[in-house]
Order: sequence, then C-alpha cells, then structure tokens
Amino acid sequence: MAKKKVFVSLDYENDAKYRNMMRAWVANPDFDFEFSETSPKVAIDSTDAAAIKRSLSRMIGDATHLLCLVGKQTSKCSWVCWEIDKAKELNKKLVGVKLDAGNISPAPLLNAGAAWAMSFTRDAILNALKEA
Repeated sequence: MAKKKVFVSLDYENDAKYRNMMRAWVANPDFDFEFSETSPKVAIDSTDAAAIKRSLSRMIGDATHLLCLVGKQTSKCSWVCWEIDKAKELNKKLVGVKLDAGNISPAPLLNAGAAWAMSFTRDAILNALKEA
C-alpha cells in the first residue's frame, strides 16, 4: 500500500513545535505517511502572495490529504483557511487534529466531511487518516 501524502496546514507562529514532532514520527520507516508543509511569511492579500498560492496549490494538489493542526489561534489564520478551501476545491481528504479539545476549528474545516483526531497523538492522527 502506498504511503499517504499529507499536506500539513498549521499556524506556524504558534504551533511549529507540533510540526517538528510529526517530522520525528515520519522519520521512522514504519510510519505510513509522508508530509509536506510550508509557512508563508507574507500577508495573504500582499502582492507576493500570488506566487506563494501557486506553490501551495501544487503542494496541496500533490497530496492525498490535508491535515490541519488546530491550535489556539488557527481559526484566525487566513493562510490556513485558504489552504483548507484549496484542498476542498481539489477534492482532497481532510483531517483535523485538535491540539487541545477546546480550540476553535477554522470555519472551512467545519461541515466539510473531515475526519478528526481530538488529541495530538500518533495513534489518534493515524486513525483519523485511515478514516478520511
């Protein structure tokens, strides 16, 4: 079975440590997915954003899934919302991972058929990816 190709969407300013933990998991050859992500450092409406959107669109297009890490500020991150909308447009499978159960989910992830991991654990994430 081919590995799942996962695009990870996150609020880099606040949740980068979780991405780094996922990198350590993926380094294990028994782990059954690979991921890519990027964290734009420009405003979504800036003149530089067009090139970033093209690059992100290619990365999301190459993925089988979009996995959104839902931290305390993620619902306010316009890039995360744009990435989720792009994944929906490209018919990608969606997975939400709550870093804390009380965190507010980005609006585009709600009622979108996403599978959910209600905690940031390896098993919860793998189960959500299987359900998606």
